Amino acid sequence: MLYHLFTWLDTEFGLVGAGVFQYISFRAAMAVITSLIIAIVYGKRIINFLKKKQIGETVRELGLEGQKEKEGTPTMGGVIILASIIIPTLLFAKLNNIYIIIMLLTTIWLGLIGFLDDYIKVFKHDKKGLKGKFKIIGQVVLGIVVGAMIYFNPDITIREKQDVEQYTQTHNIQTQSKYEKARIEFSKEAEQSTKTTIPFVKNNEFDYSYLLKWVGKDYKNWAWLIFIPIVIFIITAVSNAANLTDGIDGLATGVSAIAASTLGILAWVSGNIIFANYLDIMFIPNAGELTIFISAVVGATIGFLWYNTYPAQVFMGDTGSLALGGIIAVIALLIRKELLIPIFCGVFFAESISVMLQVTYFKYTKKKCGVGKRIFLMSPLHHHYQKKGYAEPKIVTRFIIISVMLAVLAIVTLKLR
Repeated sequence: MLYHLFTWLDTEFGLVGAGVFQYISFRAAMAVITSLIIAIVYGKRIINFLKKKQIGETVRELGLEGQKEKEGTPTMGGVIILASIIIPTLLFAKLNNIYIIIMLLTTIWLGLIGFLDDYIKVFKHDKKGLKGKFKIIGQVVLGIVVGAMIYFNPDITIREKQDVEQYTQTHNIQTQSKYEKARIEFSKEAEQSTKTTIPFVKNNEFDYSYLLKWVGKDYKNWAWLIFIPIVIFIITAVSNAANLTDGIDGLATGVSAIAASTLGILAWVSGNIIFANYLDIMFIPNAGELTIFISAVVGATIGFLWYNTYPAQVFMGDTGSLALGGIIAVIALLIRKELLIPIFCGVFFAESISVMLQVTYFKYTKKKCGVGKRIFLMSPLHHHYQKKGYAEPKIVTRFIIISVMLAVLAIVTLKLR
């Protein structure tokens, strides 16, 4: 909104300083500051409102230390996160950018699903909340829409490199600047593609359409049949993984902040022609605008952590956790880094795997031996460590340290090939 306003003021009236809104770095910084202010300043007012309306958490008895003390803590705090993401994005991003449109759609859609789940738990006094099948349906619908937009929208493209030496000789061009060289490197026609990045592999692009080569020569025309289901799976998996991680104070919030920061760096370099050329990665035109949205996510999660850190004054509920997981998944898909998710979202991944292993092993041993056995003392994984006697702050701090290490590893993969 402000981008378009100040661009008009700069063009029409030459307003001094208005041109600074052309810079992604400036707008990203403003998005972080604004989201932090909204989350910290107005977050307190929202928490007080939730307390006044007695919108508190109902805690199940799991035999965990300090669990009952959480009873009555305001929940549905995810609305703080959503507001802190959406408002700065509307203010500072290019609202006609397809990547921003997709991210706003993702945030609002999953936020509404989570809000409905929390509403049923709090106001209808149904601990189960929204039925699991309806959550999945909502995530699948979003996956179909996002997958179709990525595949069919002509504004979502990539540029691949060409032989710069041959090009300059053919066109008798002397390259001087880094920008000019990069522009020539990526001077191939922008194209819609189902390609993604494979970590740790040189010349590391994989086209999902290759999975349909057995169809015949026109296999690329049917790539959407494999691409959209993959998008659905990734969105559903990461969204639910974030939801599982939201079990102790500050864990899901802290891990999400680190994951979003990692994606911010990856989006910045993928959408910048010079960095993409230097790092020898896929150049994604206009994807740099995602940096503004991601900056708002980082500010929102850090601001929310102000109140969500141990002992939590508010819980995000499904309103926040489902949205954050979906946001991370969709950004990774847009910048073609979804295969890095198990690395920079390693904590989410471990939490999900712990639940799947626990349930599978329990069912298997019950069928085989008549008595169900468990791998972990309790799942998800953070509850296992709680059962072992570790304090919540220690578990959260160590998981966040691991997340930072994994985030650095994910960024390093840009060169480790």
